[in-house]
Amino acid sequence: MGAWRGRTGAVLPEVRLRPDGRGALRRGRGRQGAGALSTETHGGTDFVSRVLEAVDAIPPGRVMTYGDVAAAIGSRSARGVGQVMAYYGSDVPWWRVVRASGHAAAGHEARALEHYRAEGTPIVRTAAGTWRVDLARARHTPR
Repeated sequence: MGAWRGRTGAVLPEVRLRPDGRGALRRGRGRQGAGALSTETHGGTDFVSRVLEAVDAIPPGRVMTYGDVAAAIGSRSARGVGQVMAYYGSDVPWWRVVRASGHAAAGHEARALEHYRAEGTPIVRTAAGTWRVDLARARHTPR
């Protein structure tokens, strides 16, 4: 096996499957605990502080997706942003970070909706009868 190309044409490293077929083996110090932020992958607390600063800078009534926050700090790790928000995001306006679909963080929809209404964030109804943030009108782009 060798490196292979992803959808964008980038060369990706070799991935080996575990002998029991239950997932991929990683090189290095072994498997980390669930939800742990890898300092090798994310730059440690520097990554955490950059995420929290970016989220804190989102103005009221505006939102960014997890991917938008990652891009704003020079990363491609939207999932890493999600982990930071899950573990450290309670002191910043967490409701201003939404999924790519415009939906609020899972499990926090009711509380987020209160904040959106208070801040005047544009919301649209979906065909399924739920709601989401109107990203076309509410997306914040940092300068």
